[in-house]
Amino acid sequence: MNAIINGISLAYDDVGSGPVLLLIHGFPLCRKMWRPQLNALPGAGFRVVAPDLRGFGDSDAPDGPYSMDLFADDLVALLDHLDIPRAVVGGMSMGGYVLFNLLERYPERISGACFITTRAHADDAEGKEQRLKLAQGVMKFGPDVIVESFEQVLFARESLLERPKLVGEVYGWMTGTDSRGLAGGLLAMRERKDYTELLGSFHCPALAMGAEDDRAAPLERAWEIAAGIPGCRLGVIPHAGHMANLENPGAFNDCLLEFLRSLQS
Repeated sequence: MNAIINGISLAYDDVGSGPVLLLIHGFPLCRKMWRPQLNALPGAGFRVVAPDLRGFGDSDAPDGPYSMDLFADDLVALLDHLDIPRAVVGGMSMGGYVLFNLLERYPERISGACFITTRAHADDAEGKEQRLKLAQGVMKFGPDVIVESFEQVLFARESLLERPKLVGEVYGWMTGTDSRGLAGGLLAMRERKDYTELLGSFHCPALAMGAEDDRAAPLERAWEIAAGIPGCRLGVIPHAGHMANLENPGAFNDCLLEFLRSLQS
């Protein structure tokens, strides 16, 4: 499905009925990453909305600049378009950065927050320089620059060896992304806010999900979020890396459903 949101065409899936879960994909990915959740969660009584952020997947990729504010504004406008006043929001990696922005700027729209293989820290000076160089490289040489940079950190080593079909599919999503979206996402992450000192100010029900073998957002990043947000739960997905929801969907869905059901009781 597509909707005109803030002047661009935003693609999204909307499956099931019941309490709403909005899932925000990571970088440099798209809504296809949520297939195991779109297949399982509606049958458990939940409505799942999974959009492609501007610049990614099947959404338009206008010229930048992009920002976490802009991504968040697009998602709130999509919720308005769908007549959804409040939702549980799950954000993976870059999607988690958007979730922090939503919690700060639109707390009334969020009934629960799920931080998935992400972090509260902003980039340090070295990280910002790397983002800038990658953004310049992708505009000059195309998406292959991103694949070279991300291919070793998105998956657990076990998955890289044993699940080549899944790895190849995800690489296809990355190389199929518009260079403007990739560069825009990189620069938006480069300029994102640091939320480590603000974690204690968030008071909605929350779950921080980390993965045992995550090399992009190590497990201690999830511990920090869980320790910082009052009452936040911690979920650890075994035998998985940064793409935990795809690498171990059974354990991931069980953890997520336990949290979602706790909000209904």
